[in-house]
Amino acid sequence: MKSIIRRMDISSALQSKIDHKTKPLGSLGRLEELALQIGRIQNTLAPRLIAPHLLVCAGDHGAAKAGISAYPQEVTWQMVENFLAGGAAINVLSRQAGMTLVVADAGVAHDFGVRPRLVDAKVAYGTDSYLDGAAMTPAQCLLAMTHGEKAFNTIATTGCNVIGFGEMGIGNTASASLMTHCLTGTPLCVGRGTGLDDAGLARKQALLTQALVLWPDTLPPRQGEGWGGDGFPLAVLARYGGFEIAMLVGAMQAAAKARCLLLIDGFIVTSALLVAHALQPSILDYCVFAHRSGEPGHSVQLAYLKARPLLELDLRLGEGTGAALAYPILVSACAFLSDMASFESAGVESASSKI
Repeated sequence: MKSIIRRMDISSALQSKIDHKTKPLGSLGRLEELALQIGRIQNTLAPRLIAPHLLVCAGDHGAAKAGISAYPQEVTWQMVENFLAGGAAINVLSRQAGMTLVVADAGVAHDFGVRPRLVDAKVAYGTDSYLDGAAMTPAQCLLAMTHGEKAFNTIATTGCNVIGFGEMGIGNTASASLMTHCLTGTPLCVGRGTGLDDAGLARKQALLTQALVLWPDTLPPRQGEGWGGDGFPLAVLARYGGFEIAMLVGAMQAAAKARCLLLIDGFIVTSALLVAHALQPSILDYCVFAHRSGEPGHSVQLAYLKARPLLELDLRLGEGTGAALAYPILVSACAFLSDMASFESAGVESASSKI
């Protein structure tokens, strides 16, 4: 049988190939589901993962100055420097997984200068504070999304067909909480982010509640504000998001358009996916959810998207660490589909052969 067949036939052909491997039906569990998904995306019975990349976008948030994080805003640019020096968790884990790490400055409040390992996609030196108004203008939001599309298109020139996403930005768990509330219609769920104590968590809850009061028309969804038919999700993104989150939205859209496999990390990355999903629901066909974050709002997002994460390690670091940890599982899914013997080729009797 040819390895590339018509899309209308590919699902049944893939399932048949999976079922005829030397194992009881369904005994490889989620690996079988992943093999089926990846084969469908690539439209082949022999899917391969080529040039895996991990895109980490960084940006600062004006609201961080109000004390919504346990860390000062300066940590954003300091961690970007750590990424560039190769010393962060995501450097270690992406190297271990064999993924190429790409770091992008979407809007950090710092001058990095021209750096060979840094994508300069800076829209501004951090967003405005959503405690005073919109974090981004419509033009800034769309520019950040365009930068994300361009970043992916550059990565795609390597032949990449699987990409993980990560982020860095002090205060961005607060943005993700607000966006999740608005885009899912669920109650505001506020977590400790970078490790707030009880007093800090109470302050964060009060500030985010205040931010919602300042924009009283957030729910229910509405059109307008110059966005056209996609008004509500983009308005939410511009009102409460960050440049790094908007850049991720654009990169996700471009990756799905290119039929690339999207490896979704934790809470902040999934907030970007909520926007991309609201704009194009079929993007979920291309997504693998790496893990369930220790941040409580991530469970809300996963439930809304009806998504099952691969791992549950109580991670809440961000940076794309969960995506890097999950990537080898995708490799295993492709490997068993390609390399494992079938009952026929191994001369092993199947359960059905005795009937």
